[in-house]
Amino acid sequence: MEKVINSYECLFIVDVTNGDEATDATVNKFTSLVEANAEVVDVAKWGKRRLAYPINDMPEGYYVVVTFKSAPEFPGELDRLFNIDETIMRSMIIKLDYDAAEKKAAKIVAEEAAETAVAAEEAAAEATETAADAE
Repeated sequence: MEKVINSYECLFIVDVTNGDEATDATVNKFTSLVEANAEVVDVAKWGKRRLAYPINDMPEGYYVVVTFKSAPEFPGELDRLFNIDETIMRSMIIKLDYDAAEKKAAKIVAEEAAETAVAAEEAAAEATETAADAE
């Protein structure tokens, strides 16, 4: 039987009242936990942001979004660990309907194509200027 691998995205908000070092330690703890148990597609550290409403009387939190591929058992364990840790203010794990690795690869290809097109336009504009200066 083939092993099932799904794509997931988890967002967690870390308490920033203990200082930057404690915040970084918590972020590194959970990102390394995901890396050890799943294939990480992307880690987006959004940084310190103001919350829409106070959580535990705190107006700010450090946001991190991790996109990963794993077996279906791991997200449940990760959610349990988020709930145990007191420095995690909120967390959310969702199963993605698409393959996150394929979508990221397509995005990278599209960005490279756009950069190539911009470089070609700049070269054409420079060639036009050179031709105009030569006349």
